[in-house]
Amino acid sequence: VQLQASGGGLVQAGGSLRLSCTASGRTVSMYHVAWFRQAPGKEREFVAVTTKTGGKTYYADSVKGRFTISRDNVKNMVFLQMNSLNVEDTAVYYCAADARLITSSLRLKNEYDYWGQGTLVTVSS
Repeated sequence: VQLQASGGGLVQAGGSLRLSCTASGRTVSMYHVAWFRQAPGKEREFVAVTTKTGGKTYYADSVKGRFTISRDNVKNMVFLQMNSLNVEDTAVYYCAADARLITSSLRLKNEYDYWGQGTLVTVSS
């Protein structure tokens, strides 16, 4: 599967953005799909994931209640709605997919086989 992330941009603190991850080559319904982010000088970190079956979602504590991950299997897309953004959310956001992960591995970036190219989100104060 190939992934392409889009939707990043410049937004003021308190604002919202919606990121999109478009899959091609295989149907996204076959994959767990996650968002990770990497701020300058920091490690890539888990943000959110939607599971391939049951539609379960998990979030990092830092974004819980502000971000919502969702998927549209017909359009072959996964979204990340980001509300109440703050400057600490500034990062390059990546979508990632894998078909085989167990629940305990869903937050681990090294376990994902497929990655999109990243989209930059900049939050100004």
